[in-house]
Order: sequence, then structure tokens, then C-alpha cells
Amino acid sequence: MRRRRQYLPDRTHPGPPRSARGPAARVTAALTTLLTAATMVLVTGAGATAAADSHVVDEQWRSTREVDLIVHSAANNRDLPVRVLVPPGWSRTADRTWPVLYLLHGGRDDYTSWTRETDIEQLAAETGVLVVMPEAGRSAIYTDFHRVTGSTGSGKWETFHLDEVWSILRAEYRAGDTRAVAGISSGGYGAIVYAARRPGTFRFAAAYSAPLNLFNPATRAVFASTVGEHGDDLTDAWGSPVTNRANWRAHNPMDLTAKLRGTRLYVSSGTTGLPGALDPNGSWSPVQFGEAITGADTTTFATRLLLSLTPVTANLYVAGTHSWPYWQRELHRSWSAIMASLGVPATSPARPG
Repeated sequence: MRRRRQYLPDRTHPGPPRSARGPAARVTAALTTLLTAATMVLVTGAGATAAADSHVVDEQWRSTREVDLIVHSAANNRDLPVRVLVPPGWSRTADRTWPVLYLLHGGRDDYTSWTRETDIEQLAAETGVLVVMPEAGRSAIYTDFHRVTGSTGSGKWETFHLDEVWSILRAEYRAGDTRAVAGISSGGYGAIVYAARRPGTFRFAAAYSAPLNLFNPATRAVFASTVGEHGDDLTDAWGSPVTNRANWRAHNPMDLTAKLRGTRLYVSSGTTGLPGALDPNGSWSPVQFGEAITGADTTTFATRLLLSLTPVTANLYVAGTHSWPYWQRELHRSWSAIMASLGVPATSPARPG
């Protein structure tokens, strides 16, 4: 498919159309081709095939630093969006690369949530890091579904995020090898399970209010409710919890703690769901008791890590709901550690809350 690009009229735009470039661009393109081939060596099996066949079909710059990509996912046979924040000084033809921070959204939301609900654009404005916010479907189950149904929730999400998007970032957007990942709610589950299933891929993983135990009946009920809204059930994600129990355990953070050694970890959650200092007056409802579920999972998960001598920073707070004001606060609280793991000086606005 022919790629469409929308460009800003001013000369500060970081990515001029390739058709406007001369011989230097052709040399860069040749080097990019070699880089893409080298990247493929790092991916095996179905992931390698999907990465090789995936490509950007549309690129729209929302500002000089924010670009929305439409990526054709070969693994999912459809086009999916990805939002990227590039650092100051970024150029498609730069002779350097930049470290990458993945930010993962939660259920019933999409790839725009981080820029819509937080100050990530300002927070990252002075840091040398690519911030990548990929679509994960409305169910936001960060896995390659055992059975893809064609719904808006099911898909080969692990392959899309860690093979296809990664290959494109390396080949076309000057992404380096150093990566970190953070997520809220089920996106926090994704951050931890991706780091555990691909040891050494991420130097840092952070989970804010995340369901971290698939065998906790309350956690499973929350996942089931979310995917059920989109025509799926949990057997679509991981198969039967009885006959496919090994696959469930292979995607259960609580069973994967040993694989997280060497990854810096930050986990946080409220423990009661009761309103806290960041909740507007009158905004609380009984559904917020659901934060107690993620609080229980996070407490058990952090304890298991510490018992296995795996370092983790855990922030468990009594009052506070399952909502963005707390997740922005936790992003700020963990920001310096994330940047340190990426080798980037952390210059940021004052910490909220």
C-alpha cells in the first residue's frame, strides 16, 4: 500500500518527505535496508515473518515532536495505529539512535490515552528518548491470542508490539537497543508480562494498578468482563485454564518472577479503592473498590519478588482510585528511575501530588 504522509508547513518539522531528499537519502535508505535485515536476525519464527511483512502505511505529524503512524500488521492482517513522541533534535537521517520507552494503555481505551490523560509530552520534552504508545485493542490483553476471533479486542498483540512495531522503529525512526516499558491497569500487566516473556528486552518495567495474577478469581473476573464486552472470552486469549494451564502460567506474571531478574521494576496500586487526595469531590463510586483487586495482586507480586531476592520498588497506598490522576503521579514518581535505566538524564516538571 502506498504510504501517505502529512507534513507541517514550517521548517522545524523533523521529517521531510523522502521524495525531497537527494543522494544522501539514498545512502541512508541503503543503510536502513541493511539495518532492517540485521534486525530480522534478532527475531525468530512467526515474529520474524510478521516483522518482515509489516510496514507503515500512513504517517501524520501532529506537531514537530508527535507523530501518529498507521502500521500494517501482517500478524493481524489489519492496520493499527501507534503514537510516537520523538525527542528534541531527532531526525530520520541522524547518525545516532535514541532509547525507547513503551507506554501501554488499559482496557476500554486506546493508544491516545497517555497524551490525552497525562503530561507525558511535557515530561519527555527535554529527554533524549522515543516514547512509543501502540494500540492494543479495546480489551487490552497483551498477548498473542490463543484463538483470534476477529473482534476489536483479540489479536496477535505481543507480536505486533515487540516484533512488528519494534522492527519499524529500528528501521525508520532511529530507535536504539535500550528499552523500558510502563503501563496502567491491564497495560501494566502487559509491561510486566512482556518483560518476563522476553528477558533482557527491557531494562525497566513499571506497572501502575495492574492485575498481576491470572489465577486470582477476582482478577480473572475483571479480565473476563473486559474481553466479554468485545465478543471474546478468556479461552480466546489463553485457551482453557484446565487443558491449556501451561499457557496460562506462561502468561501469568505471578508465575514469571524468576524471569524478571536483571530488570528494574516499579509497581504501585491503591489497596482499598477508597477516595484519596487526587479524587475530585463526588467522583467516587462503588466500582472503585476494584482497585483493591489490583492492590492485592501488586502486594503479593512484590512480596514474591522480594522473597526470590529480585529487587522491586513498590508503592502501595491506602486511599486512591483506579484512575488517571494516580497513574500520572506514579509516572512522575518512577520517571527518574526509568530515565536512569535508559541512560538518559531526567529533567522533568515538578512531581504532582
